[in-house]
Amino acid sequence: MSTSLVLAAAVLAALSGLPSLARRPRPAGPSPESWLMAAAALVGLTGAALAFLPGQRGAVEVPWGIAGGPFLASVDPLSALFLGPLFVVSAAGAFFGDVYWAESLHPSWRRLRVFYGILTASLVLVFAARNLLLFLGAWEVMALAAFFLISTEWNDGKARRAGLLYLVTTHVGTLCLFGLLALIYGATGSFVLGPLPAGLAASGTGKAIFWLAVAAFGLKAGLMPLHFWLPGAHAAAPSHVSALMSGVLIKTGIYGLVRIQSLFPDPPVAWGEGILVLGVVSGVLGVAFALGQHDLKRLLAYHSVENIGIIAIGLGLGLVGRSTGNPAWMVLGFGGGLLHVVNHGLFKSLLFLGSGAVVRASGTREMDRMGGLLRVLPVSGACFAVGAVAISGLPPLNGFVSEWFLYLGLLDGVGKRAASAWPWGALAVPALALIGSLALACFVKAFGIVFLGEPRGAGPRVTDEPAWMWAPMAALAALCFAIGLAPMLVTPFLDPAIAVAAAAPAARPALPRLAAVASLRPLSIFLVGLAVVLASSLLAVRRLARGAKRDGTWSCGYAAPGPTMQYTSSSFADWTVGLFRWALLPVTPANRLERPFAKPFRFASHVDDAVLHRLLIPVFRAGAELAALGRRVQHGQIQLYLFYVALTIVVLLFQV
Repeated sequence: MSTSLVLAAAVLAALSGLPSLARRPRPAGPSPESWLMAAAALVGLTGAALAFLPGQRGAVEVPWGIAGGPFLASVDPLSALFLGPLFVVSAAGAFFGDVYWAESLHPSWRRLRVFYGILTASLVLVFAARNLLLFLGAWEVMALAAFFLISTEWNDGKARRAGLLYLVTTHVGTLCLFGLLALIYGATGSFVLGPLPAGLAASGTGKAIFWLAVAAFGLKAGLMPLHFWLPGAHAAAPSHVSALMSGVLIKTGIYGLVRIQSLFPDPPVAWGEGILVLGVVSGVLGVAFALGQHDLKRLLAYHSVENIGIIAIGLGLGLVGRSTGNPAWMVLGFGGGLLHVVNHGLFKSLLFLGSGAVVRASGTREMDRMGGLLRVLPVSGACFAVGAVAISGLPPLNGFVSEWFLYLGLLDGVGKRAASAWPWGALAVPALALIGSLALACFVKAFGIVFLGEPRGAGPRVTDEPAWMWAPMAALAALCFAIGLAPMLVTPFLDPAIAVAAAAPAARPALPRLAAVASLRPLSIFLVGLAVVLASSLLAVRRLARGAKRDGTWSCGYAAPGPTMQYTSSSFADWTVGLFRWALLPVTPANRLERPFAKPFRFASHVDDAVLHRLLIPVFRAGAELAALGRRVQHGQIQLYLFYVALTIVVLLFQV
């Protein structure tokens, strides 16, 4: 029943864009396509919820004319946990797009609606597929649909380049998937995605399977240093597409990693340690790169890299727990990582929708041309603030809860001085704290520059805030509060998913419940009390402020401060960017003030992606130049080609 409902939801989502092909543009407001997507979400959420009931998890098996076995799909608790955010975010993004991507202003609105539905349906199949070929086919449809959505504004050179970079990168990952699935078939003799033989992990084949999975799924997830496609793609796509990509699409990489490691009954400790280290690198450098951005959507995209790092820390801890037989590390590591998958899907989608409201009002993504938008976007600004607090891991919102689980697991390893975990816990705990503090600094910068202060440009071009634009954001913000204040509501869904991810042999002790290990009831009481105190303080401050005299801000004695006399994104983050100059490699002009009467000049600084611009592009340019040298031997003369063949034969004969 569960799988059938989820597949029905995939069909509804895939067909949701069809009405747009038979109608004319309509005014902003709920569209038939959005209502179809909402129906798909309702059906899909029902099916995903039923997957947590053991009697409702039946598989759907249908013969088809493709070699490799039948069409086989099944929704277990692990799949259902990933499907939940997918259906919520896809429906919220569809209604938001009705206002944000006005059909009368964007000629590409039909293509956007069609491929938005196809992307949602392919994501459902990726999470539900149990046949290797079905998984690969759904993965490829997902990649192509995302490419068409990223390059929606094909006439924009930046969007075109971002789409092509994504397309090339995702097909490199697909090549790794081909090798991965071939090795699995060779080891099992079946295209069914099922358990692998005991002892395979210690062999060369087992190691190749795992590290190919890290390469293929790490590219999709944006795990550093495989993240280079992600900032440009998420910035170029329409904001509700960015929400779906960042909130759900990149999680297919996390899902693949969790699923593949669960197939091994005896993974080595080194695998978990490697994932944990990659998570630390991604988390710290991801937030450091975010601090150096001027583009609001690129800033949010780098925070996706950061949060994928946090999730990877949890997966690494859980995998170390599997290797050493430690139930607490498995529960807290996998539990924290999987809960952060859900949490990140909610608050990152909320932030991208908020950025869409900002872009619609200001007409730009450059933060240095914004300012004072809280006056015209009060609800969107409040929702963006909720997302900012959640992504910074602060109580009482949901981001704090999942990171709390990770802290408990890592500190448990440090406290027990376990040889297999305490060195990595000693590395990850301060790294997690550093990630949280840098994320807070980054969102103080983003919220302050975008919503507070004075407008830096010509002012907002749009001053309305339609209900169908802020209502999806308000719904996501409410879910962030619900999980943060009552985390015990989600543990009944997390416990079965953790059991699938841990996949421990029957000889090992049963996994404890997450609520028992993390003591959620006292945590919830603390978070609710904190929320009451914060809300009371906010109301008291607002009441006191009503009668206060309003005047201009005192600005160091200036009588008439102008819009430029406030922080920019560069000046605010200058010190923190300087701390990571060795990794960020910021581009700044040379000092031109060398003479007493120097000529006027413009100052600008930016932080490019170091992996893409300092490593990959130079390497590929050098390869292109080397390949161009080969053209010198191509003269178009058949006699010369025959001479090359004869010379090759002579050389080979001397080797015999």
